[in-house]
Amino acid sequence: MAELHDLTALEQASAIREGQTTSVELTGHYLSRSERLSGEVGAFITLTPESALAQASAADEMVRAAIDPRELPVLWGVVCPTKDLNQVAGLHCTFGSKALQIDAVADDNVVSNLRKGGLVFTGTTNTPEFGLPCYTENDIAPPARTPWDLTRSAGGSSGGAGAAVAAGLAPIAQGSDGGGSIRIPASVCGLVGLKPSRGRVSNGPLPDGLGELAVQGPLARTVRDAAALLDVMTGGFPDDPFLAPPLDPGHSFLDAASREPGILRVGRYCTPVIADSEVDPECLAAYEATSALLAELGHVVEEVPPPFGHEAVGSFELIWAAGAAGIPIPPERESELLPLTTWLRDRGMRSRGVELTRALAIARSLARMVIQATASYDVILTPTLAKPPVPIGSMRNDADPAADFEAQKAFTPFTATYNITGQPAISLPLHRTAEGLPIGSQFVGRPRDEVTLLSLGAQLEQARPWLGWTPDLW
Repeated sequence: MAELHDLTALEQASAIREGQTTSVELTGHYLSRSERLSGEVGAFITLTPESALAQASAADEMVRAAIDPRELPVLWGVVCPTKDLNQVAGLHCTFGSKALQIDAVADDNVVSNLRKGGLVFTGTTNTPEFGLPCYTENDIAPPARTPWDLTRSAGGSSGGAGAAVAAGLAPIAQGSDGGGSIRIPASVCGLVGLKPSRGRVSNGPLPDGLGELAVQGPLARTVRDAAALLDVMTGGFPDDPFLAPPLDPGHSFLDAASREPGILRVGRYCTPVIADSEVDPECLAAYEATSALLAELGHVVEEVPPPFGHEAVGSFELIWAAGAAGIPIPPERESELLPLTTWLRDRGMRSRGVELTRALAIARSLARMVIQATASYDVILTPTLAKPPVPIGSMRNDADPAADFEAQKAFTPFTATYNITGQPAISLPLHRTAEGLPIGSQFVGRPRDEVTLLSLGAQLEQARPWLGWTPDLW
């Protein structure tokens, strides 16, 4: 008989509405697993059993009081941890750092939407210091590990979220993505990870970072669960400077994941963009197998050139470093920062205003160029990453932060482009290596077109189901 964590998030929500289980029972189940397994996979920084069970009890009361529980939000009563870069009222927020921690007095906007959707927060998931690197190895929690091989990284910066969902400590999780930070953990943990369009999910109340690179999005085991969580996360606030237009009335992202995509024109490339690195044969095999599956399903697959050359990468790097420099670290706490953070901040602080202005202008021009160059395609396919999951510690290099940064670029040469353009992008777990390690394929949509990505993703999931692939650990 299936255990509660074997059910999808949508199945769990349905069971709660129909009285087959309760949110309290479900929450207790996940808390028990998390208390037992979180340290092993480095999933959580903080577990919050008391507040989680109180939320679950309130959710159950609403189900009992509802005239028709089917009218409640689609994921009502389901567990969804938040990333420890986002503030949750009443919880301690560490930002993955010793140098800057706060006791939150109000919810971030995305957390407010999750709370309105009746989701239960069992804790805050592990993240690298300020979400800066693509691995989750800070000095305040165990490293985040992919449950498929505990010697290997769960990626970052939503590495704790990816580890939690893949290990069955939560059915879904909130993540954020400024250069690939949802798609990277999705690829190495065997999950669906969606970076929505810029402005689809509110980043407030804090101001958007330089270049508006980062967005909030879902990590899940299935496309439909990711779509349902995106439905809950969306919804603008009056102070949002970037706001993607809502779907037409009566439509949802879950609806999109429930219908056929039609015949799509798919462009593809596998030449690394952000770094001059080799792509591992297993990642190329995944890319070719995915291309063949698309053709088998009737889609038109064509080669396209990479969006731009390596000469443009410096602009992204400068924006990233300047963003790190802008983090308000108390001067007396600077010595507690990790070497990579210090190196990025020093790099950002040395840049002149005119250099940063030029870098932002170049990024805007690149975004327009990339979008225009691929406007005739419904979807673009790339590998998600250049390598399968890598060993813990293989990229972190405290003695040489510059080498650390270069290693990250070589691992993730396909993801950051679409933070610059603001386009939606999704990683799907369509491949396994000979060792059984997961490898994701990245699909990029037109601006503000998550609908096509979710529709296509659901079709691919049906053609090559991955839900039965689970880590053989527990």
